[in-house]
Amino acid sequence: MIILGLTGSIGMGKTTTAALFNEEGVPVFDVDAAVHRLYSEDIPLIKAIGTRFPKAIGGNTIDRTALGDLIREDKAALPALEAIVHPAVARARADWLEAKKEGGAKVVLFDIPLLFETGGEKMVDKVIVVSAPKAVQKQRVLSRPNMSEARFSHLLSCQMPDEKKRKCADFIIDTSKGLEDARRQVQSILRQIKTQNPTGKDQS
Repeated sequence: MIILGLTGSIGMGKTTTAALFNEEGVPVFDVDAAVHRLYSEDIPLIKAIGTRFPKAIGGNTIDRTALGDLIREDKAALPALEAIVHPAVARARADWLEAKKEGGAKVVLFDIPLLFETGGEKMVDKVIVVSAPKAVQKQRVLSRPNMSEARFSHLLSCQMPDEKKRKCADFIIDTSKGLEDARRQVQSILRQIKTQNPTGKDQS
């Protein structure tokens, strides 16, 4: 099995690109979706977060907006949250990966926004970075509901710069030229990967 890691800064088109891989038959583990599910279903995790961040509890689930506000206000909050959440996500990812292996998947993709920031590149065979010009990125992000220049700047400050990500990538997908162009790039990457490793066996 070949494990791909997909990442990209906010507004670069990562979610859409992950969907394109899925359309090509590649199973996708979406870290954000996994966290969202854990925040509403994993009772021990919810209790642990509630102990550290009481104001982030809304009913029996995590209020993601309140939690985000707390993280922006307190520099020590993010490392504390990650220490609680990362082990739960790792367990969910391992279970998902085992199921895909048993199902015979040759290629899978981890959709991880903070891939480099969390050292996730070490657990994948190839890294794909989704990118776009800064002006396109800014326009996309500021068009989102409840987004501001200040919040956009904060989010960027929490992520590795796009230029550095591109230097660390095995493949780069430019999403600034439309959906069909991005689709062709996805298909090209998959062809290259299958040519390099047609059996889909681990290369390690």
